[in-house]
Amino acid sequence: MPLPAIPRRVKIGDAAAFAGITPRAIRHYHAIGLLAEPERGSDDRRRYGYDDMIRLLWIRRMADASISLDDIRAGFEGATGIEQSLARLEESLASKAAAIEAQRAAVHRLREVGSPLGLLSPLVSSRLHDLPPGALRPADLDTLLVTERIFGPLGAAVQADRFIVLATHPELRAEKDRLAEAEKSLDDTMSPGDPRIEDLAAQRCAHETALAVTIDRSGLDEALDNLLDQEDEHTGEEEGGARMSAMEAIGKMPYDFSPARVRYEERVIELLHPADQDGGTPEAC
Repeated sequence: MPLPAIPRRVKIGDAAAFAGITPRAIRHYHAIGLLAEPERGSDDRRRYGYDDMIRLLWIRRMADASISLDDIRAGFEGATGIEQSLARLEESLASKAAAIEAQRAAVHRLREVGSPLGLLSPLVSSRLHDLPPGALRPADLDTLLVTERIFGPLGAAVQADRFIVLATHPELRAEKDRLAEAEKSLDDTMSPGDPRIEDLAAQRCAHETALAVTIDRSGLDEALDNLLDQEDEHTGEEEGGARMSAMEAIGKMPYDFSPARVRYEERVIELLHPADQDGGTPEAC
């Protein structure tokens, strides 16, 4: 059986097609000195032989392995620095593999939980996983998302206790809703010195105190202590970058609070933490 015609040299289009790249890529290899200029035919077009094709195939394989063109050229030239480059590449690939695995785990949690709760860290989502459907409101998840961004998974896990109590104690959830509705009146039409701010802040303080007492009685604190004992295991678990301080977050996270609302929030903090007020008289809500 006769063989098909075997060319001794091929044009750039055929060379690119065989190597699985583009003619433009080959021209770039010539421009940076990665591939020597081949002989040209009578039509002044490049012609590529066996050795050229072998070189192109190796370039393609190394490029597919994410080795940079500069490192490929260094490897062909026998430069000793290629080993260091390959070591850095291996570290980079390991980091990418870890990131991909984290993404796969997040998608798995999202599918398993069936709500945005699955996109929070496992430390938080597992803590709230047993709540009945609908017990967590979208606003609750929003708050946990912001808290996890600022304070990390442990900070959000601490805050999760509030939502567990609110989901399982209708009277506390109702009071939370009543306060949220009353807080809407703290708009730009109200003066920061309005006496209604003091009254509402006292009600909010009483509600926060009731929440804390319920958390304590429910044993959630003990479960939280177990989480804190495992803090080292979750170091660096937060996603999306480094944590920031609460004060940094205040300057970066918009809430559209009026001056009256800002004063109200400050007053709530003062009532809840009287010992932190310099020279102040201890208060209780």
